[in-house]
Amino acid sequence: MKDLFSVAGKVVLVTGGSRGIGFMIARGFVEAGAKVYISSRKQADCEGVATELSRHGTCIPLAADVSTESGARGLAEALGGRERALQVLINNAGANWGAPLAEYPDAAWDKVLALNVKAVFHLTRALLPLLEQGARPGDPARVINIGSIDGLRVPLLETYAYSASKAAVHHLTHVLAVQLAPRGITVNAVAPGPFESRMMAVTLERFRDAIVASCPLGRIGEPEDMAGVTIYLASRAGAYVTGAVIPVDGGITVRPS
Repeated sequence: MKDLFSVAGKVVLVTGGSRGIGFMIARGFVEAGAKVYISSRKQADCEGVATELSRHGTCIPLAADVSTESGARGLAEALGGRERALQVLINNAGANWGAPLAEYPDAAWDKVLALNVKAVFHLTRALLPLLEQGARPGDPARVINIGSIDGLRVPLLETYAYSASKAAVHHLTHVLAVQLAPRGITVNAVAPGPFESRMMAVTLERFRDAIVASCPLGRIGEPEDMAGVTIYLASRAGAYVTGAVIPVDGGITVRPS
């Protein structure tokens, strides 16, 4: 049982790992003994966070813009130049855009869908050879997509592209789970509720008290909550789970309206 939730020695890639939920996840895996690569667009951000997390274990920066297919392929090639196998891919990089309905620009859809949905598809596909090499009998390779409870219910703010993109991530997770299971790869999604992050800053500034009041557990999410669920999915404990979308929201999505 002591090894059931172990991820020690696994190679993990976290996109958007330099801040917010990605940082929470990356730190959890580093502290749990995994070899963690973090990716974001800015090399300086990656290097700064990697230096900080390397005090607790092994963290390596790999800057990339995964919002384009070429950027996703480039990240896969860079990782392939360093590793022969990848056990865990965490597709976390994301963008948001809020604006009133009448003013919501087409550029918002292009930016948000490119990073939140297309990047998940392109990077997962580009990393399939490394993921297949990382799979073992009884211990498949894992793809963990970060969705949102805004893809499960109507959001508080007018973030049309964001909520639609996260619903798409959840469904893409189902599709990929079926496609990749025969190749020894599980695909699951985590749908976070409110956590302290730059993306959530405006929402929490305006609605913190209401959000806490609406949460059956009565609080905002903590870093350990995100680290815990992703480590579970990546460990032997989660080896038989695929195609799941797990809300991590203190019960907000199941609370009666």
